[in-house]
Amino acid sequence: MNTVEKDRFKPELKEKQNQKGRFFLLGGVTFTFIIALIGYFIAKLPIFNHIGQMATAILIAILYRQIFGYPTVIQKGITFSSKKLLRLAIILYGLKLNIDIILHDGIGLVFRDAGVIIFSIFGTLYLAKMLKADKEISLLAGIGTGVCGAAAIAAVAPIIQAKDEDTAIGVAMIALVGTLFSIIYTILRPILPLTDVQYGIWSGMTLHELAHVALAADPAGSDATAMALLAKLGRVFLLVPLCFILIYIVNKKKQTNTNEHTKIDFPWFLLGFILMSLLGSYVLGHSIPISDRFMSGVATFTAWCLTAAMVGLGLNISLHDLRTKAIRPLVAMVTISILLSVISFFVVQIE
Repeated sequence: MNTVEKDRFKPELKEKQNQKGRFFLLGGVTFTFIIALIGYFIAKLPIFNHIGQMATAILIAILYRQIFGYPTVIQKGITFSSKKLLRLAIILYGLKLNIDIILHDGIGLVFRDAGVIIFSIFGTLYLAKMLKADKEISLLAGIGTGVCGAAAIAAVAPIIQAKDEDTAIGVAMIALVGTLFSIIYTILRPILPLTDVQYGIWSGMTLHELAHVALAADPAGSDATAMALLAKLGRVFLLVPLCFILIYIVNKKKQTNTNEHTKIDFPWFLLGFILMSLLGSYVLGHSIPISDRFMSGVATFTAWCLTAAMVGLGLNISLHDLRTKAIRPLVAMVTISILLSVISFFVVQIE
C-alpha cells in the first residue's frame, strides 16, 4: 500500500480508535455503577444496612480486584469515574451546605467545629508519627474524622496529590469507624446525662459522615437531629478554608524542596462547591422555587456519583497494601475518634 492510500485510511482508522475509546470509557463508567448498584441492594440486608451503600460498594470493588484482577481494558472509564465523577459529586455536595443557616444560627458552633478539625488532624498526625504509620493515609483519615468523612477526603486528595489507593483506604476506614461509632452512640444515648439538644450537638460535632450524624441523632427526636445537622454543617463549611490552607502549605513545601516556583493545579471543583453552596443557600427555594422532590433527586444522584467514584478508587486497592498500610493509621484514627468523643462530651455540657 503506497503513501497516498495509507493517508486515505488514516481518518477512518482514527474514527474507529475514537469509537473504541468511547466504548471502553462508557464500559468502565457503567462497570463502576453496576458495582454501586450491587452495593445498594446488599446494603439493604441486615448488618450491611448499618454500613451503607458506599462502604459496601468499596468492599465489593476491593474483593473484585483480589479475585479477578484489575479490569485494565476498561481502565479509561474507571479512571473517569474516580476522577471526573468524584469532582462532580463534590461540586453537587455543596448544595447540602446552607450557608445562611450557619451564619444565622450556627456561628457559635463553627468555633467548636474548628477546634474539632484542628484536634482531629494534628492529633491523628501526632499519633501516626509515634506509631510510624503512613503519613498520607493518616492525614486523609484525620481530615475525614474532623470535617465530613468521604467528601472531605475526596476534596483534599487531589490537593495533597494522594494516591488513588490511599484515598480509597481512607474512605473505607472512615465508613467503618463512623458506622461503628454511630451505632454505639444510639446504644449509649438513653444512659447519657445529656439533653436531647446536647446529644444532637455532640453527635454533629464528633461523628464522621452526615449519614452517621443523622443515624445517631434520629432516635433523640427532631430538635436533636436539627442541632446535630447544624453542628455537622459547620464542619462542612470549614472544608473550604481548610482546602485553601492545604493549597498554600503544599505549594510552600514544593518551593522549599525544589527551590522552584512550581504550583499545584488549582482544584477548580472547589469553586463549584462554593457556587453550589451559595446557590442552594440564597437562590434555590428563594428566587427560584425548587421542589423538595427535585432536591432529593439531586442528593440521590450525588450519592450515586460519589459511590461510583469510590468504586473506581477501590479497584486500585490490593489487600497486601491494605494490610501493610492501613492498620497503624486505623489505630491512630480510632484513638483520636474516641478522645474526640470524650472531650466533646464534656464541652457540650458547658453552656
